[in-house]
Amino acid sequence: MRLSHTLTPVATLGLMLFGYSHGAWAEASDKLWPAIKDSFFAGKTIEPAPFIKLEGPRRAESGAQVPITLTVDKPLNDAEAIQKVYLIVDANPIKLAATYHFTPLSGKAQIATRIRQEADSFVRAIGETASGKLYMTTIEIRAAGGCGGPVDGDDSAIRAAAGKIKLSAETPVKFGEANPATFMIKHPMYTGLQRDLVSGGYKPAFYIQKLDFNFNGKPVMSVDVGVAVAEDPYMRFFYVPDAPGVLEVKAQDNEGKTFSQSVEIKS
Repeated sequence: MRLSHTLTPVATLGLMLFGYSHGAWAEASDKLWPAIKDSFFAGKTIEPAPFIKLEGPRRAESGAQVPITLTVDKPLNDAEAIQKVYLIVDANPIKLAATYHFTPLSGKAQIATRIRQEADSFVRAIGETASGKLYMTTIEIRAAGGCGGPVDGDDSAIRAAAGKIKLSAETPVKFGEANPATFMIKHPMYTGLQRDLVSGGYKPAFYIQKLDFNFNGKPVMSVDVGVAVAEDPYMRFFYVPDAPGVLEVKAQDNEGKTFSQSVEIKS
């Protein structure tokens, strides 16, 4: 399935204006979803999914750092396993926050992370199988101001620090089982909708857009990252080591810069 997030500028602007003009600054509105569904999943049937769970605060302390946990209670080696999960925030100017691509080496399809949220919104996890079947779960989170607003700081220093990664594996490690690990990368994740306090103009979008996790060179998980992922992206995820080796992550930002980090997994 080809997800139509490569929208034309006019279509993207239309979605943005649609969101704002239908009360995205008030309580979460289910009127936004039909247009979003037509843009991303036109002509597709999406079934409810009791086996996909989203957890998050009813009201977030900050729209810039909204904690959520995604869990898919279905084996990744199942014939109809969920291979991708699209994370969509209805009321955000840019709806698609991230796309998670799982493999059997993920062991467990569970992600704890943080997102940006511009207004009270429904947050949706849409899972896709290898055969293209779609399943969805939805929660409502109240939050505001996470995508826009002013930003400050020394741009040169911010860019110099961008890309520093912390990757750690929780111990003790159990070989042949799903083990948790945590990842964080220093990055401002500018959305392109924030104003520079000095110049008064908009800060250009500057964000991590791709993450690849591997164990001993074999793919564990990849993530297509959008600007709705919070500053200094964080994830707690799972991987399956079959023997001692190296867990590695490679990151790339929208300007083509790449960053990597690895951790040795010992018996």
